[in-house]
Amino acid sequence: MGLLWSLIVGAIIGAIAGAITNHGAAMGWISNIVAGLIGAWIGQALLGTWGPSLAGMALIPSIIGAVILVLIVSVIFGLRKDDA
Repeated sequence: MGLLWSLIVGAIIGAIAGAITNHGAAMGWISNIVAGLIGAWIGQALLGTWGPSLAGMALIPSIIGAVILVLIVSVIFGLRKDDA
């Protein structure tokens, strides 16, 4: 059951990161989950585990990490806001 919650929270974090960066339309659910989970790892590694936590992920650092990840991937793959 813990893995399911992690995937759900990862998807939500990825969707929030996509909305913040205006790349949400270009990302599917699998990309949102991956961005959320990897972003959570990046955010917690860089910023620690402060703030509210859900499914073992500190939400604020996780969202910040996911935004960083989405922006880096967007630069690497040349995604723009008007690509949908």
